[in-house]
Order: sequence, then C-alpha cells, then structure tokens
Amino acid sequence: MTSTLIIAAIALSLIIGAAWGLFLPLPARLKGNAMAFGGGALLSSLVLELFVPAINSAGMSAAATALLLGALVFSVLDHVIDEVWTNAGGIAVLAAISLDGIPENFALGAEMAQSSGAGLSALAGAIFLSNLPEAAAGAHSMRDRWSRRSVMALWTGTALVLSSCTLVGRWALTDVQPESLSLISAFAGGAVIASLVTEIFPQAHREDDDLTGISSALGVICATMLSR
Repeated sequence: MTSTLIIAAIALSLIIGAAWGLFLPLPARLKGNAMAFGGGALLSSLVLELFVPAINSAGMSAAATALLLGALVFSVLDHVIDEVWTNAGGIAVLAAISLDGIPENFALGAEMAQSSGAGLSALAGAIFLSNLPEAAAGAHSMRDRWSRRSVMALWTGTALVLSSCTLVGRWALTDVQPESLSLISAFAGGAVIASLVTEIFPQAHREDDDLTGISSALGVICATMLSR
C-alpha cells in the first residue's frame, strides 16, 4: 500500500506541475527558486540514501565507479538529445525531463526494494519537490506550440511511463543481493546528479540569479531532516 501511494504521488506531481505551467501564472523568480529547492533536496537525498549506503555495502571504489558510470551514461544521452532537438522547444524539455526521470524513478524503486523507512520517504519527497517545477517549466514552454489538451496528454503519458520505471525497480530488484542492489542505486544516483548539474541548476540560475543558491541550501536542509 505504501509503495502504491508513493508511486501515485510521484506521478501526480508531474501532472500537477504541468497543469500549473499551463493554467496558472509562473513568475520566473518563483520557477527558478522552486527548481533550485527541489534540486537541492534531491541532491542531498541521492548522496545520503543511495551513494553512502552503496559505500557501506560495496566499498568506496565500487560505489564511486557505479556513480561515475551513471553520470557518464546520462551525459552522453543528454548530449544526443541536445544535438537532435536543439530547436524543438518544449519537446526537448520533455525529453530531457523523461531522461532525468528514468534513473530517478528507477532509483526510487530500488530504494523500495530494500527500505521502507525515513530514507525512502526522503527520496520520494525530494523527487516530488523537483518534479513540480520541472513539469511546470516544461509545460509552460510548450503551450505556445501545442493545445493545452495535447500538452496535458503528453505529461500524463510521461507520468505513467516514469511510474512504470519505479514499478520495474521495485519488483525486478526484490531478490537482488544487497551489494548489487546498492551499486544499481549508485548508478542511478550518478545519472540524476549529472542531470541536476547540467539541466536543473543552470536553468534555475537563469530564472533568478539572486536567491537560487539559498533555495538549494534550504532544499538540502529539508531533505536531510527528512532522512533523519
């Protein structure tokens, strides 16, 4: 029941965020700081709930290698998307968020397979907080080229696809050995860290270059409090 509620909440965050971007005002400063806060929360949760446990389970060298591989794979795929959809507007944003969301949700599923405590709550909360402004920004940039119905349909479909990634991570990894599971989580965490640095934080800073650093720090504090 808990896993179902978490998956539903994460999917709903994308749909709510898309509706926010389509139907409500979205000042640049609010958007930038919301993205920075969510990114800071997610970064903290990934380190505390995915990377540190991987170090404890598999050792520093193996965990660091898995993290770097995840970052490398994301960076290569992100570069391909940038090359193919340079001028595609909102579609490029949707593709980037989908690429970002796949390791995020897979990592969440992996965490479900090995934990049901504060660590899972912290990671789920951080993903929820980061999804809202990301989806809002993406839908907002698409509304001039697409009908609102089409944009909502695209984001709803994206939410369903990413929810399936969580389910795959949850059920496919249930019987995996803890050491291997921790390395898979670290790999997914590396991909998400790369996405935050290359996509989320730069966009947040462009929207508001005054307070986003503070907002990111507040996100780290909130996620750390949740994990404890």
